[in-house]
Amino acid sequence: MYTLYWIILYFSFFAEITFWDEFKSRFNFIAVDYLIYTYEVVKNIQESYPLPLLIGGIITITAVTIYFTFKRNAFKNSFSSTPKWSKKLLVFCLNLVITVTLLNILSNETTIQSKNRYTSEIAKNGIFSFFSAFRNNHLKFDEHYLTLPISEAFAQVKTDLQDSKTRYDVAFKNPLRRTILANNPEQPEQKPNVILVLMESMSSSFLKEQYNEKSITPNLNKIADSSIFFSNMFANGTRTVRGMEAIALSIPPTPGNSIVKRVNNQNLYTIANVFKDKGYQNMFFYGGDGYFDNMNAFFGGNGFDIYDRGRGSILSDKINTKRHNIDDKEVSFENAWGICDEDIYNKVIQVADFKHKTKEPFFAFVMSTSNHKPYTYEEGKIDIPSGTGRAGAVKYSDYAIGKFLEEAKNKPWFENTVFVFVADHCASSAGKDAIDVKNHHVPAMIYNLKNHPNEVVSKEVSQIDLVPTLFSLLNWNYTSQFYGKDIFDPQYQPHSYVGTYIKLGYKKGDDVIILSDQMKINQYKWDKNNLKETAIDPSFKKSIISHYQTADYLFSNNLLQEK
Repeated sequence: MYTLYWIILYFSFFAEITFWDEFKSRFNFIAVDYLIYTYEVVKNIQESYPLPLLIGGIITITAVTIYFTFKRNAFKNSFSSTPKWSKKLLVFCLNLVITVTLLNILSNETTIQSKNRYTSEIAKNGIFSFFSAFRNNHLKFDEHYLTLPISEAFAQVKTDLQDSKTRYDVAFKNPLRRTILANNPEQPEQKPNVILVLMESMSSSFLKEQYNEKSITPNLNKIADSSIFFSNMFANGTRTVRGMEAIALSIPPTPGNSIVKRVNNQNLYTIANVFKDKGYQNMFFYGGDGYFDNMNAFFGGNGFDIYDRGRGSILSDKINTKRHNIDDKEVSFENAWGICDEDIYNKVIQVADFKHKTKEPFFAFVMSTSNHKPYTYEEGKIDIPSGTGRAGAVKYSDYAIGKFLEEAKNKPWFENTVFVFVADHCASSAGKDAIDVKNHHVPAMIYNLKNHPNEVVSKEVSQIDLVPTLFSLLNWNYTSQFYGKDIFDPQYQPHSYVGTYIKLGYKKGDDVIILSDQMKINQYKWDKNNLKETAIDPSFKKSIISHYQTADYLFSNNLLQEK
């Protein structure tokens, strides 16, 4: 037991270093997830770090510790000691009282004595942080955050969501249920196929970066020049499941875990419902095993057929739709996170060919995986060696997108297909501020859309606005419960949500307001690099509380399931 204790302690020490290397944080919700999804995590560690050296180091240091323990006769002195039972009981009770008292007094936020997030994270204890995250998987909004009377909060959100095409439907339990009128009622709806690619960790900054004086995203830059390019979009959060939540549910990020990973997250009103009402077949493509991050349960439980690399998980995904496995013969390269982007796009093209024959429009939600540690891909595809770093993974991901579009252009369904490219979140999203705003800046593009000119949209927009904007561009009349709006509506007010698991941010231009647990609120000016605290604007405060409080209320009370 003594040896096991030291192995765990030293293992945690090394694990914290590698965790910080990737997430710039002590153990948090992500570490809890990693304990659950062992296949992807263990394989990723094997491919990313020198395991023999790390394990050998742990064993060596443990052996040295045991040696000095023996040398000091600690075992002999301990096990030959014969204290009275009353003394044993006293020591036990004293330790128990200290433990229980500290667990009730201390929280992981006790360390936050600085505005510099790095400083506060370093001050934390890693193991304590891990169990704190495990215990606080979901935070009850009304217990931890500032609130308003719920009727007042909904009234504020309804006012904020009102625009020229919105008509509220008063007969439904969800107060935000409304009809969005078509842009041009006299013109027919457009019903092209839609392929939406959620790009793993594709920061906006990558579109400007170079490697050996060459762009690492030549294809995305080319697409941006010939599409509706949203140059000032901000992601909801810092993880893939937050990006999925933002796109599929068009909702602000609720505190704690993403809705994608929560219980009772099936049969929700998502973008799939709108597509289905218009006669579309909905599909979700993922190059790994969709059991990871609860993706299959979420998408399969909300109307998407699944195409993934199933590995025979013994636990049920609770899929209500059809699940199709990507076979070994369809794989040219694979790492811990799944098949390479080229392979998943090949699968999309293959399925699109089949769906085209049915003469029914399809919506494909595609999750890429290659732009992720260990940054590996098949050699010879690009001029950066596999596994050498983020730049290579970004360039390979861009290469795969370019190849995907070139192949799609030769297909009979291409002319009637709209492609949407948007990042799930930025790479290295954490910074020194509580919320590093610049690390939420992501690219988004709507490509090959007919009857609308290509343009650069420089106004600030939120990730949740992307699909509602597409619906309006297609001239659809549809039912919405979404917080997202058509950004081309003359009444649209630029804004975005920028959150983490605990911190909930709302941004309008350079003004940023952040809700924190312990019922705290702060407002800042953002100068593109730092947040500088300012006085709180009462109307801004009311808006942020209302949006986040109502989003949490709707999910917690099963009102997102309203059909």
